[in-house]
Amino acid sequence: MSGPGFGLAISVFLACAVEAVEALTIVLAVGTTRSWRSAFIGVGAATAVLAVVTLALGPALTALPLSALRVVVGGLLLIFGLQWLRKAILRASGLKALHDEEAAFEHETAAARAAGRVDRSFDAYSFAISFKGVLLEGLEVVFIVLTFGANQHRIPLAAVAAAVALLVVVAAGIAVRAPLARVPENALKFGVGVMLTSFGIFWGAEGAGAHWPGGDAALLAIIPATLAFALMLVAALRGPRTSARDEDRATEAVRA
Repeated sequence: MSGPGFGLAISVFLACAVEAVEALTIVLAVGTTRSWRSAFIGVGAATAVLAVVTLALGPALTALPLSALRVVVGGLLLIFGLQWLRKAILRASGLKALHDEEAAFEHETAAARAAGRVDRSFDAYSFAISFKGVLLEGLEVVFIVLTFGANQHRIPLAAVAAAVALLVVVAAGIAVRAPLARVPENALKFGVGVMLTSFGIFWGAEGAGAHWPGGDAALLAIIPATLAFALMLVAALRGPRTSARDEDRATEAVRA
């Protein structure tokens, strides 16, 4: 497997694993609290919708000229990647609370219990929440698979990476029957944000007519550079907060 192919597989796997963990938490919450049957029907319905979306968008993307495809894909990856990276930087710097799957599970569970009586034949609440959660997280998975795969004409490779990620997360969820709180989700999101942003820069510039020195090997410089810049932003944002805390502690010490 080539370097770009390996990078594609790893990026898709990590991104899809993160989305699958979040969808699993939602399904577990409504399934254990209300109705597994209705929750699974919601999962199945969302999967069917995602399959239709994939079949509709896949051929449309691959039909675009390569230069136009790379501009579109690069721009979309930058939008998604920078959103992920922004949140990851804010969380790493302490300006935004870390994502906690246990807290998310407890929130969804409390909402499910407060939703009223459970209909044993068909629970609309369980269906709706599972459908919405899987659909929203799944749309990001579909987007990532199609954009990465279509741009390198390797949709099957991207689809396999996504399928492996989903199987790993689902198997782990079945094994522990609890939200996967120990998965380093915040670190994964930081890494995925770096990868999506880096590939977006690379493909977007190529689509616009730029030629990277070394071709695909330029990614070996772009990815570390993006990571280094993100870590610099974390340090810069964390610095003023640390200084402020130190000043508060010094003031308290003087008063004492």
